[in-house]
Amino acid sequence: MSKRQITIVEVGPRDGLQGEPEILPTDSKVVFIEKAIDAGIRRLEVASFVHPKLVPQMADAEALIEKLPQRDEVSYIGLIMNERGLDRALSTKINEIGMVVVASDTYNRKNQGVGTEESVAEWRRIGAKAKAAGLRANVMISSAFGCPYEGEVKVERVIELAKQLVDAGPAELGIADSIGVAVPDQVTELLGRVKEVIGDIPLRCHFHNTRNTGLANAQAAVAAGVAYLDASIGGIGGCPFAPAATGNIPTDDLLYMLDRSGVETGVSLEQIIGVSRWLEEELGRSVPALLPKAGGFPTGRAA
Repeated sequence: MSKRQITIVEVGPRDGLQGEPEILPTDSKVVFIEKAIDAGIRRLEVASFVHPKLVPQMADAEALIEKLPQRDEVSYIGLIMNERGLDRALSTKINEIGMVVVASDTYNRKNQGVGTEESVAEWRRIGAKAKAAGLRANVMISSAFGCPYEGEVKVERVIELAKQLVDAGPAELGIADSIGVAVPDQVTELLGRVKEVIGDIPLRCHFHNTRNTGLANAQAAVAAGVAYLDASIGGIGGCPFAPAATGNIPTDDLLYMLDRSGVETGVSLEQIIGVSRWLEEELGRSVPALLPKAGGFPTGRAA
């Protein structure tokens, strides 16, 4: 029997760094991305094409992408919020674009300056334009499990959004717990319901560990059959537009769980731990991930 396989989408260079107070130099970001690739990562979210005054950590998007190694087996993803962002992305060597539509109208306005309905319409235009230009186009439903401003998000709301978004034919549909409020039973229920309405479109999940449930939610997503899981090396980052939305799930800790569960990723845990330790030196402080501190499974040769 073949092992289960999951593709890890490394979001540290974008969602990780944009939520940290430090602004890494472009050349350091390039090293970060190259180290992740050397460890086996093949899809990376590297930049967001947003106004630099809103997210200064991402102000060098075009310069960064120009410096990245171009490899056939590696795909770079750029996050966009609107058509202006897409036009910027199209001027670069980016391979994929991803757009976010927030499940709650209030959060969507704070994050993107327009209501959810307007973002759905924008996605339809953007998806078509990106695909016509030869880019892989993805969309993600953000805050699918809860909103910092409106509270609970009903499953029916997410299902309705999923139906609207897949009409534009995304390469994959993402479901995000952007503020880290979900628990595994919710993940199981929501993903099951979403799969009923999206057909064969692959699912991608993005979890935050804000309330220490992120890895458990990732395990539930694996059991539900998702194709892709987002994670951030060292567990850095969060959303700058949501209060206390700290803590992407660490790539390191996720890899340990998947490896010990017999799930293949093609990524080296040992090398990812090394990248986290390098990142600690760059940031000048420790990262949230536990594996850089504890190490992998003990060899039984301790003194």
